[in-house]
Amino acid sequence: MLFFFASCESTDAVESGTYTGTVDEVEAAKTEIYVKTDDGKTLELYFTEETSLSRAGETVDFSVLEEGMAVEVEVEKVGKRLDPISVEIME
Repeated sequence: MLFFFASCESTDAVESGTYTGTVDEVEAAKTEIYVKTDDGKTLELYFTEETSLSRAGETVDFSVLEEGMAVEVEVEKVGKRLDPISVEIME
């Protein structure tokens, strides 16, 4: 069990809710992002068909996401996984 935790990327478990932070990493091939929240947590978010991505109220494509962008994410905790409901680019 200890080996499993030691080999995983360092992400944090949080409750369902809305968080603000900065995109720390973009994994385009997996439609996945890592977000460093304003309170220092790292969230691992795999986009689903239902995830909405927008900037200034307009829907945008995943390809516009870049490291360093300020975002607000609404997530739902499903077991040990976080599903992003919406991601709003704040810039």
